[in-house]
Amino acid sequence: MKYRSVFDIIGPVMIGPSSSHTAGAARIGRVARSLFGREPKWANISLYGSFAQTYKGHGTDVAIVGGLLDFDTDDKRIIKAIEIAEEHGMKIRFIEEDAVTDHPNTARIIIGDHNGELELVGISIGGGKIEIIELNGFELKLSGNHPAILVVHNDRFGAIASVANTLAKYEINIGHMEVSRKEAGKMALMTIEVDQNIDETLIEELEQLPNILKVTKIVD
Repeated sequence: MKYRSVFDIIGPVMIGPSSSHTAGAARIGRVARSLFGREPKWANISLYGSFAQTYKGHGTDVAIVGGLLDFDTDDKRIIKAIEIAEEHGMKIRFIEEDAVTDHPNTARIIIGDHNGELELVGISIGGGKIEIIELNGFELKLSGNHPAILVVHNDRFGAIASVANTLAKYEINIGHMEVSRKEAGKMALMTIEVDQNIDETLIEELEQLPNILKVTKIVD
């Protein structure tokens, strides 16, 4: 694994005690919140492996909920995140899963309100770094460490090229890009991590392209 700075090794500024179980968990929750686009009214949080065994002692539970409340890793409110969420009317359920996953620090988060739902699987890989590996049934690889664009689209010829050309028009450099689909010719998901900040004008233009169904941005 390559590190960009010493903070990738010792972890981010955070509310402790663990960069993997606390900071990473908070980032998983915050990415879910960012993708959902608003504070959810309920959350079902399934924990696997080490997360399931130690989540209360290591603060994984409050960290994930803090992320859902849009708290950063160093926000002191994380300590009381569950209480704050309950004050906001958020219904929270934690599930300790027995299934064996590929990574010991795995969480599946299902959040929603009366307008919709979102399901996300994330792993905490150490030093506060994370990967989102599944979103609403689509496989992906999203670090959460860079600005990113998620594009839901019809799996049609030219859809990927039109998005890439639009990014080039705005001089946006692609750091990582992959496409996931459940079935050929049906719905697909582009995951694009970029090096520059993403302007709303770009998002609006992407949404107007043929075969593009929804565009969501994640700010680093």
